[in-house]
This record gives sequence, structure tokens and C-alpha cells, in this order.
Amino acid sequence: VQLQASGGGLVQAGGSLRLSCAASGRTMIVDYMGWFRQAPGKEREFVAAISASGGRTYYADSVKGRFTISKDNAKMTVYVQMNSLRPEDTAVYYCAASGSPVYSDRPERYRYWGQGTLVTVSS
Repeated sequence: VQLQASGGGLVQAGGSLRLSCAASGRTMIVDYMGWFRQAPGKEREFVAAISASGGRTYYADSVKGRFTISKDNAKMTVYVQMNSLRPEDTAVYYCAASGSPVYSDRPERYRYWGQGTLVTVSS
């Protein structure tokens, strides 16, 4: 499974961005997909996850109410709409895919990873 993330960039505080993650290859084995982020000097942290059907979504408390994860199964693409961005949202954002039907917010539970896309929020 290959994951290609895109959509990062520079935005002012309060602005919005939408990240995309396109999956290819043996996508039939993919169940949960998620977004993680890693700021300089910090550990990778969970942002959001979505089930295979798209019917279940999960968010980190820090982004709840501001970020929305969604997916287009026909395109095998997962999105995260990020609104009301804050400087503390600045990080490299990674999409990830798991073959497990059980939700997890732990990076080690996700086997497949995209290359990361940088989001910078200026104050």
C-alpha cells in the first residue's frame, strides 16, 4: 500500500487548509486510516482517524471541533479539513493506514505511512 499526502502549506492563524491522502496498491487490505502530526522536537501525535466505511471518526481533543476527517472510497482518498488553524498546529502531517478493523490512536498500530506534508500556521 502506498500513501501520497498533499495539501500542506503556509496559512495565517484562523485560516483553513485541506489535506488529502491518496492510497494505491493493495488497498483492499486497508481498514482504518488516520492522520498524525509531528512538530519539531516533539513526538508524533494522533490527529484523526476514520473507519473503512467512513461511518466512524475519531479526533484528538486538541483538534475536535476544528478538524474534520472524511474519505472518498471510490477514489481511496482520505481528507482532513482543518479550520481555525492555530500556530500550535504547525507540524509535518502524515497519513497512515492500518489493516486492523480496530480503532487506534497509536502510531505503531498503523503499518503504512505517507511521506508527510508540512503545515505552517503563522501568528
